[in-house]
Amino acid sequence: MTDIVVNRRQFMGAAAAGLGGLASESAVATVAGKDPVAPYRTPYKYPKLVLAGSGVKGMFDEKLVDCPFVFSHGGRFCMTYVGWDGTGYQTGLAESDDLVSWRRKGIILARDPEDPITRYNIATASILRENDLMSPGRLIKVDGHYVCAWHAYPGTGYEAGPAVIGLAYSKDLIHWEKTPPILFPDGGAPWEEGGLYKPYLMKVGGTYYLFYNAKTKGEPWHEQTGLATSTDLKTWTRHPASPLLRNGPKGSWDDRFASDPVVLRHGGQWAMFYFGLSTDGYARDLLAVGDSLTAFRKVDEILVDHGAPGSVDEKFAHKPSIIYAKGALYHHYCAVSGKWPNDVRGISVARSVPW
Repeated sequence: MTDIVVNRRQFMGAAAAGLGGLASESAVATVAGKDPVAPYRTPYKYPKLVLAGSGVKGMFDEKLVDCPFVFSHGGRFCMTYVGWDGTGYQTGLAESDDLVSWRRKGIILARDPEDPITRYNIATASILRENDLMSPGRLIKVDGHYVCAWHAYPGTGYEAGPAVIGLAYSKDLIHWEKTPPILFPDGGAPWEEGGLYKPYLMKVGGTYYLFYNAKTKGEPWHEQTGLATSTDLKTWTRHPASPLLRNGPKGSWDDRFASDPVVLRHGGQWAMFYFGLSTDGYARDLLAVGDSLTAFRKVDEILVDHGAPGSVDEKFAHKPSIIYAKGALYHHYCAVSGKWPNDVRGISVARSVPW
């Protein structure tokens, strides 16, 4: 029998192409007695991509851009993002004055042909920042350095093979020094043995928290979200409650993927923004809330849904990045339209007040 290897983009694209028509009806639990979503709603979408593939032959982001992480720094807004050139992922930086018009600053983490871990891919997913939802999203330093979390896939192509997670350090956000990987799929639980995905790094008190999604082995796989902790950024322990965010029942918005966590604090509770992929073939940004960092309750509402046919996010509105600015909450996300393998993948934004 011939082995068939399907990457994540193919899997999601095939789902969207072949499994339409399920009702957008969730089976996840509602938090009783209050409206848990009000501070987090961003119903007003910007109708265009705010960053797209450069289209410049040979550039790291020629084909598409993905995975935004937005923060404030030096009096302006910045975004790390992932670019794909047909070979693998690399990481770039962009700047903005208004969170809509973005200026590319170039690549900040490039693949290293001499490194067996990052010879094809290196994708930064988060930098250590303030935890409060309503903060300006400023970065914080550890021993004079910014700290980012990245993941890397071992093969050429789009997210090919079981990825690992590592850290990198910088004094200027441009030049980064990688450490060896801190988490591998080998040695993990069955829910993560197929490979690790997007890490979100944060610090509370004297403990570092690394939320990440991962996949099962085999086809079709499932993705869920777990947690590892450390007190020194070197030795990491997987939390026994993982996966903290599990797939919902069949027909729910996240019955296939519950992925790409972003965790922020507001009103005495923690909010986990994440995306769900459903058997209806669409991806949407969702929310779970909790009183601790190890127990989250899913909220029965879509934060950012896929759009109407012909819109920039007609297939997927997923991979959240959250920042509060100018009196509004901004929710950047990866928007996908068209049909795989000719789909268009870029970054768009929704916010809490009208445009």
